[in-house]
Amino acid sequence: MSRLNEQEGVEQVREVTVGELLAQRAVELSLEKKCEEAKILDVRGLTSVADYFVIITADSERKAKAAAEHIIDELKEDGERPTHVEGMDSMHWILLDYFDVVVHIFMPDERRFYDLESLWSDAPQVALS
Repeated sequence: MSRLNEQEGVEQVREVTVGELLAQRAVELSLEKKCEEAKILDVRGLTSVADYFVIITADSERKAKAAAEHIIDELKEDGERPTHVEGMDSMHWILLDYFDVVVHIFMPDERRFYDLESLWSDAPQVALS
C-alpha cells in the first residue's frame, strides 16, 4: 500500500501483512452488523498468541452473535476458517481465533471489565481503513 504525503509530495510505502488485512476485514464485517468501538492492536513482538487483536463492542447479545456468525461466514468464503471459537453460548465475550488474528467481540460491561486496551497498552493501534 502506498500513501501520498501531501506536504512533501512524496509517496510513502508501508508494508501491510496478511494478518493486518484479515484484521481490517473482520472490523469491516463487524461494522456491517452495527458493532461499535472497533480497534486493532498490533501485538507482534509482545505475545506469541497472535499478531493482531481485533476488539469490538456489540451492544446486545443478538448483535454479538450476528457479528460473530457474519465474520465466520464471510471469512470462510475468503478461505479463512477460525482455529477456535469460544463464547457463542454466553455472547458476552466471543473469541474468534484465526491464528495470526484474534477477534474479541465484547458486550460493553465485559469490554470495560477486561480492558484489553490497557492490558496491551504497549501495542500500537492500527489505523482502520
